[in-house]
Parts: sequence; structure tokens; C-alpha cells
Amino acid sequence: VIGFITFGKYLEERARSKTNDALRALLSIQVRTAVVERNGQELEVPLDDVVPGDKVLVRPGSKIPVDGVVVSGQSYVDESMLTGEPSPVSKALGASVTGGTINQDGRLIVEARAVGKDSVLAHIIDLIKAAQNSRAPIQKLADQIAAVFVPVVLVIAALTLGGWLLIGPHYIPFAQALGLGISGFVGVLVIACPCALGLATPTALIVGIGKGARHGILIKNAEALQKLSHVTDIIFDKTGTITVGKPKVVQFIPTPNMEEDKAIALAASLEQASEHPLARAITAFAHERRLSMQLVENFASHKGKGATGVIDGQPYFIGSDRYIAEVASVGVTHDASNLTPVILAKQGALLGTFLVGDEIKPTARAAITELHRYGIKTHMATGDQEGAANSVAKEVGIDAVHARLMPEDKQNLVRALKKDGALVAVAGDGVNDAPALAAADVGIAMSTGTDVAIETADVILLSGDIGKLAQSYRLSRQTLTTIKQNLFWAFGFNVLGIPLAAGLFSPWGLTLNPAFAGAAMAFSSVLVVSNSLRLKWGKL
Repeated sequence: VIGFITFGKYLEERARSKTNDALRALLSIQVRTAVVERNGQELEVPLDDVVPGDKVLVRPGSKIPVDGVVVSGQSYVDESMLTGEPSPVSKALGASVTGGTINQDGRLIVEARAVGKDSVLAHIIDLIKAAQNSRAPIQKLADQIAAVFVPVVLVIAALTLGGWLLIGPHYIPFAQALGLGISGFVGVLVIACPCALGLATPTALIVGIGKGARHGILIKNAEALQKLSHVTDIIFDKTGTITVGKPKVVQFIPTPNMEEDKAIALAASLEQASEHPLARAITAFAHERRLSMQLVENFASHKGKGATGVIDGQPYFIGSDRYIAEVASVGVTHDASNLTPVILAKQGALLGTFLVGDEIKPTARAAITELHRYGIKTHMATGDQEGAANSVAKEVGIDAVHARLMPEDKQNLVRALKKDGALVAVAGDGVNDAPALAAADVGIAMSTGTDVAIETADVILLSGDIGKLAQSYRLSRQTLTTIKQNLFWAFGFNVLGIPLAAGLFSPWGLTLNPAFAGAAMAFSSVLVVSNSLRLKWGKL
């Protein structure tokens, strides 16, 4: 018995060791040393000695040791270990790079911004470890079964021994009945050991979460992975989620008697302190025209609305048409069709309108179409005006559009859907999405988004690829299906094996020796772990 159980445990441990290949792969790409420029010399130093601000030399074919910004050189970088994307990414002056990625063909000098435990790779590894150690709600079912199953098995084992001693001697010699009773008692205890039941959920979660990481999907906890498989409605933000998030000014329409360059410079001066994508589009538009920025006093940003500031003693306002109508007391009319209007005004006077457009992400339509195939209803919740929102929604096939929403309105939309019985996921990338992400059953953030959105979310899509959302849903379904299969086989194996081990089929010559019961118990554990490993090879 001990020999078979020990051999079974050996096989089980070998199989289990393969469940964490993804985490080991991430750990293996951590660099131990870096070449830095100090006092005019290139020195190879331990990574722990590198500090933010150091200039790190990265040769072709080498791993980038730190998170930082390219200050010299040009190359292509393989980021597939972090994002799951096979295509190398062009890096030039000012581009951000991540530690652990591979510099392919050019010499780069990178200014270190984050090293060691502060790096993106270290943060990802910590997230995966935490997620793999978390518990899914379905694991509570396994615990509840085990809590009842173990005492029941002890009772069955005792009844097996008692039954053979009390009933057996009427049909066979007492010595033989005693032997069969002891053999059945031990066999029941051995084959009913709930090891496989305990392995059913965690092994599948470890493999599933690791597989997600290999494909650029970071799942923060097991509960989110399970909930994602039951989602009925998904709410998308527009800018930065469905669209690329790099809007451009398509046209500027100044009001009569307003000098165009002066109006653009005023708008850009107001927007230069804002992190909103529309604000960056306007400042970029001004830089293209080589216009000078002006000093802004008393700047204030109003989430989802716009911004105000004082320039040369005059208050100016910039933002949505409703916001401008409210704060500047002017009527705003426009025909923006599929473009987003950003209005510049001062008190009582309209100064001009920026019409801003944004490119739709190439994977957005395919992702929405696939979610529809699973029966999921899709929504767009945006602060943008109806024309631009409806145009984007129509192009990608989103079911329902909710435009002109403030952050609290997005949160209320989530609550309303949940109140109607929906299980809601929210996908967003901005500060204004954080309340909705927190209120959702599952929050999904783009890694290209703001820190507050990433911290609030349960799932992070690396590289900001919305196509990975459909992959996340498939992964959650595959993982949950595997867990259910594991629980079925683990519990079913024990239920079938107990009567055989107890000797109920001995009149027909079917018995289970305790040694083989030990082998069967170990085999059930190996079967469960092997089934979990199948997740690694399935298409995502």
C-alpha cells in the first residue's frame, strides 16, 4: 500500500510541477546583471545595483534589464513574453521599454525608470502568484463535499469491518471473514482519500491563470476568473478601449473675428495640464503648428466635462457642449456627425470648436462579434456626444449605446443592470471608468490606461488589445469546465471505488486489494492533474 501510494504521489508531483510552467517562464526572463554607463565607462553590475536614472546599454539579442525610456538608438523589441503578441515592436527615442523583453537588432541606451520589485515584470509575477493562491467560489463546493465525505467514509469503513464480522461468518469461516473485513476496512479508507478532490480546483486555476499570462491576460484573483465565465452583459468605454485612444484634431472651426492660431494656442494652454486623450490631441495639434503655450492660472479639471483656467487675467473654458453651455452661458450648435466636438469659450462668447476623431482598434469588431456568439449583450458607456458614440458602436456592432455619461452615470448603469439580474463586466482604461470598474462583477482594464483603472480592475489586458477580452472569456469557460470535470472524476472515482473496496461485489469475484486501492487513489489524483494540464494545449 505504502509503495503504491508513494509512487502515485511521485507521479502526481511530477504532473503538478508542470502546472506552473508559465510562472517559471516569467521568472526565467528576469535579468540578473546590467551594463551601465558610469564615469564614461561601461560597467556590468548586478541588477540590484542599478538605480533609476542610470543609463543602461542594451546590445542586440540581449534582454532589456529594466523598465525605462530609450534615450539613444533604434531597434525592434520582442515583447511576446509579456503581451502574447508575436510581432516585434519598433522602439526609438522616447519610447518606453519593459524589463525582460528582448532587444532584437539595434543598440539601445535606456534610462532606467523602475528596477527590481518596482518593475512591470516583478509586478506581473506578484499578481500571478497572488491569483494562483486565491480561492474560487467553486472551491467552497469541494470543501463542503470533503467536509461531509470524510466522516461518511469513516462510518462506511467501520460498517464494512462490522458487516464482515457480523454477517460474514454465516457464509464463510470466521478467519476468512476477518481477513476480508480488515482488507475492506483499509481499502475503503485508502481509495476514499480525497486527495484528488483537493487538487481538482487549484491545479486547474494555476494552469488557467498561467495560460492567461502567456497570452497577455493578467487575472488578479480566481473569483474574477469564475465570474467572467457567467457574464451576461459587458459595458465598454469608447476612447482607449474600443478606439485606439490617440484621437486627432480633424478640423478646427473658429468663430468669426477670432484669430485661428490664437484660439488654438489658448485651447492648448488650457489642455496641457490635462491627461485626457482629447486634451492631448489638442496640444499635439498646437505643437504641429509650432504655437507657443501661455501661462495658465487657477487651472481646474472637471472629470467628464472639461477644464477652466485664467490666461492674462481672462477666464477661459474648454470641454463638451453641455459643459460650455452651463459655465460660459453660451448656446452651442454643431454638426459633428461621427466626430467629437471640443468647445473653447470665454464668458458669454464662443471662440471655436475642435472636431476630434479616433481610430477604432482593428480587433474590436471581431471581439464584439465573438461575444455575441456566446450570447453576451454589449453596451457602450461614454462621455462623448451621441453622434460619435453611435458611429463607433455601429461600426463594431455594439448592441446598446449610452452617451454623455459622467463617471457616476456609468456606475449607475452597472448597478441598474445588476439590479435586473445581469452579471456585468466593465472594460475601460481611464480615471472616469474607475467607479464603474469597481461596481462591476468583473472589472477589465487596458494596460495602456491609467493607474487607477488598472488598480481597480480584476483583469488586465496587456498591450490594451480589446481582442483579448474574448480570449479572457474563453479562458474562464475552459478553466471552469476543467474544474467541473475534475470534481466529477475525483468524486465519481471515490463513489465507484468505495463499494468495490468494501467487498460488496465479492460474491461475483470482484474485490479490490488495499494495495491496488492505493494505486487507484493515486491514479485518480494523477488523472485530475493531467486533465488540468490539458488547458495548456487548448486553443484560446
